[in-house]
Amino acid sequence: MKVVILCLMAASAAAAPSSIPRLRKDQVKIINGTDVAPGEIPYQLSFQQLDGEGYFDFCGAIIYSENWMISAGHCVEDIVYSNNLTGFKVVAGEHSLSIYEGTEQNRDIVQVIRHENFDPVTLENDISLIKVASPLVFNDYVQPAKLPEMYQEFVGNAVVSGWGETIVYLQAPDILQKVTVPIVSDEDCKADYAEGGPVLDSMMCAGEAGKDGCYGDSGGPMTCDGYLCGVVSWGHGCAEAGYPGVYTQVSYFVDWIKANAV
Repeated sequence: MKVVILCLMAASAAAAPSSIPRLRKDQVKIINGTDVAPGEIPYQLSFQQLDGEGYFDFCGAIIYSENWMISAGHCVEDIVYSNNLTGFKVVAGEHSLSIYEGTEQNRDIVQVIRHENFDPVTLENDISLIKVASPLVFNDYVQPAKLPEMYQEFVGNAVVSGWGETIVYLQAPDILQKVTVPIVSDEDCKADYAEGGPVLDSMMCAGEAGKDGCYGDSGGPMTCDGYLCGVVSWGHGCAEAGYPGVYTQVSYFVDWIKANAV
């Protein structure tokens, strides 16, 4: 079984190394989700890259502080590989990608820190930090996410959001989407991916047949009980039965985030 991962499909001038898998989460939109109201998910960011026609959304990201954002490690692959921050930005307060609504805050990027033990094959430690050129201004539409405690575990349901595909390889939404998905136990998820994993302790799983994140959602948030519990990372297809989405488990990286986002 070949595991398709949420990957960075950015049209970068610098080609990514061939060892980087094509992940599923930064091309896919939320499957069977609903429109998010303006300001409903104020920690959601649109991670954008410039091409010949302007900026386009290719990954999600999450507000940690006025100056620092969280995303997936694989979402910054083109930046790390080319050592070039030009042509990338994050947008806070975004709702409709096509309509200026007056709530948006555009910020250039001045620094990227990818986890030093990021593995492009297994996607272990799939997390990164992004520093913006000027501080965000917090308001009703722009707010930081709440971090969990170190190694905090969650059960029940989670909420995933993003501008990823709503129909695999066919349709991407203009309005930010969200979907509520059940958290899958580590034991069950490791069994689901027994032939295509590994699902590691620093990962968590959520989703069910017909409900999932998808291509384009990579790097975006999954929240549990009001905490940022996951970062969209990888999975087998989108919303397929028996293959929940796999997320970077943020509680394993709280100390790393606090030590580096300074």
